[in-house]
Amino acid sequence: MAQSVVHHAINGFGRGLFRHGWGAGYPRRPAARHAICAFLTAGSCYGAELPSHAFIDLSLEELGNVQVTSVSKKEERLADAAASIYVVTDDAIRRAGVRSLPEALRLAPNLQVAQIGANQYAISARGFNSSTANKLLVMVDGRTVYTPLYSGVFWDAQDVLLQDVERIEVISGPGGTLWGANAVNGVINIITKEAADTTGNLVHASGGDSGSGVAFRHGGVLDGSGGAYRVYGKSDRGRHSIRANGAAVPDAWEHSQIGFRTDLRAADGDVTVQGDLYRGSTDQAVPAQQKASGANLLARWSKLLTDGSELRVQTYWDHTSREMPGVINEKLDTLDLDIQQVMPEAGGGQLIWGGGLRMSDDRVENLGLLSFLPTHRQLRWANLFAQQEWTLQPDLRLIAGGKLESNSYSGVDFLPNLKLAWKPSSDQLLWAGLSRAVRAPSRIDTDLYVLGTPPLALAGGPDFRSEIANTLELGLRSRPGPALSYALVVFRSTYDYLRSLDVLPSGVFVVGNQIKGRMDGLEASASFQASKTWSLEASAVLLHGRFSGPNLALSSPGNDPRTQWRLGSTWNLSDSQQLNLSVRHVGKLPSPLVPAYTAVDARYGWRVSKSVELAVTGRNLFDRRHQEFASSSTQPNPVQVERAIDIALTVRF
Repeated sequence: MAQSVVHHAINGFGRGLFRHGWGAGYPRRPAARHAICAFLTAGSCYGAELPSHAFIDLSLEELGNVQVTSVSKKEERLADAAASIYVVTDDAIRRAGVRSLPEALRLAPNLQVAQIGANQYAISARGFNSSTANKLLVMVDGRTVYTPLYSGVFWDAQDVLLQDVERIEVISGPGGTLWGANAVNGVINIITKEAADTTGNLVHASGGDSGSGVAFRHGGVLDGSGGAYRVYGKSDRGRHSIRANGAAVPDAWEHSQIGFRTDLRAADGDVTVQGDLYRGSTDQAVPAQQKASGANLLARWSKLLTDGSELRVQTYWDHTSREMPGVINEKLDTLDLDIQQVMPEAGGGQLIWGGGLRMSDDRVENLGLLSFLPTHRQLRWANLFAQQEWTLQPDLRLIAGGKLESNSYSGVDFLPNLKLAWKPSSDQLLWAGLSRAVRAPSRIDTDLYVLGTPPLALAGGPDFRSEIANTLELGLRSRPGPALSYALVVFRSTYDYLRSLDVLPSGVFVVGNQIKGRMDGLEASASFQASKTWSLEASAVLLHGRFSGPNLALSSPGNDPRTQWRLGSTWNLSDSQQLNLSVRHVGKLPSPLVPAYTAVDARYGWRVSKSVELAVTGRNLFDRRHQEFASSSTQPNPVQVERAIDIALTVRF
C-alpha cells in the first residue's frame, strides 16, 4: 500500500496520494499528509460591430481553405494538412459560451478534457491523462507554457481574453520534428488575432452559477506606421466546487490579467510585440491561499526576402511565481530564442529549417516533506531542425524532416518524421506518417525527494532518460459533397522508457524508465451543412492502451476513457438569434474508477443591436452533477461538476 503514495506523487500531482490508502512505510502524520497532498494536487485536497457573419455562413469548401500553421510551421490550407488537426474557431468559442481556455479545449474532439476542481483540469491527447499530463505541448502565440517541474501545464495560470483568440489549432499525434520535446501526443497552438482585427472598444461581463467576470479591450491604429495596437484587462472569479455529498470544497478562485499587443508593418519586416501580466489565487483547506503570478514579453520579426523565402525571428521572456503554503514556493524565469526560414523551391517543393535556444532559471523553496533538490536549477534546451517537402507528382507529396534537440538532463535526442500525402482530387486527402517523439526529463523525474518511513520514501532518478514514442498514423480527409465533410485517423504508438518506480532493497523508491506500452486508437469527425442556417457535427475517439514492466501498478501512465463522442448543432434562428446545442459522452475511467457520463450544453445568443449581444449558456442541463476525474480511489465524496446557468453581455463600440 505504501507504494501507492509514491505512484501518485510521481504520476499524479493532482490525482491524489493514494489509490488504496495510507500504508506502512509512509508518513501517517496528518500534517505531513496534508502538506504533500497540497503540493501534489496544486492546492486542492478537499469600436467594432459584432461579427457580421459567422462560420456557419461559410461553406464547407471555404472552411477547408482556412489557413493553419501548426502542422508544418508555415501557412497551409486545412484541407491540405497531413495531420490529425482540428481548428477551434473564434466563432465556435463565442457560440459555445465558454469562460476559460480549458472549457474552449473541450470543443476539440481529439482531446481528453476532465475537470478536477473549480479551476483544475486534466487535459491530454491520445491518452496518458492526469492532472500532470506531460506529453502535450501547449503554446500561446508561439510561447511555450509548460513548466519544467513536471513537463505539464498549470492550467489555472493560463488565460487569454477569449474574444481576442483567432483560432486554436489542436493536433493529436507527434510534432517533435518541428516543435521539439513534449510534443509527443499532441500540440495545442492558441493563436490570437492581429491588433488590426481588434480596433475599437469591447466590454464583456458575465455571471451565474460558474462565477463572474468582467473584461475590457481597446484597440486602435498607429498613425503613419501601418500598424495597430490593443490593450486589455480582465478579472474573473470562480465558485468553489462541490463533493458528491453536497459539501463545499475550499477551492474558490480569482484571476486578474492585463496585456497588450502591437503589430507594425514596414519595408524592413513585420514586427509584433506583446505581453501579459497576471496574478491569481485559489482557496485551500490550509489557512493560506495558493497564489500564482507572472509576466511575459514576446517579440517577433518576420520578413519576406528577395528570393521568395520568409525569415522569422522570435524571442520571449516569461516569469512565473507559485506559492503553495506548507509545500513549496517556486520562481521560474525563462528566456527563449527561435529562428526559422521557409524556402520555396522550383517544382512546388519547400524547405523549412531553423533552430532555437531556451534557458530557464528555476528556484524552489522547500517547505515540507516533499522537496526538490537541488533547490536551484539552471536548465537549457537547444535544437536544430530541417524539414523538406517534395512534390513527387501533382497529387503526391513526400515530407521528411529531423530535429536534434539537447536538454540539461539526458543529452541529445533525435526526432525524425516521414509523411506521404496523396491528393487524388481537390476534395480528398490520404496520408501516412511515421515519426519519433520524446518527452524530455523534468525536475519531478530527477530532483523530487519525499520523506517518509524509512526517512526517505522516494528519490529522483539521476540517470532518468527521455521517454520515447514511435507513432504510425494513417489518415483520410474528404468532402464528398458540398454539404458533407469527414476525417478519419487510425494510429498506433509504441512507448519505451516510460517513467517507472523501482524499489531498492532498503524500501526506497527510485524513479526509473522500465515501463513500455502501446496505444492504439481511432479519431473520427464529420460535419454536415443541413441548410444555410443549420449545421451538424459529430465526432468520436476510441483508445486502447497496453503497458508492461516491473511494478506496473505503481506507474499507471494515465486514466483514460476507451470511448468518447460528441454531437453538436449550430443554428441561426434568425439574423439576430443563434442556438447552439452540444451532447458529449465520456466513457468510464478505469483506475481510479470514474463512471461514464453524458453532458448536454446549450447557448442562446441574441444580437440586441449591431454592437450589443446578450447570451445565456447552460451546462450539464440534464445532469445535476457528475464526476469527471478522481484524485484517489479511496475518496468517499469525489469532486463533482455541477449544472450551471450563466449570462453574458458583450458590447462593442
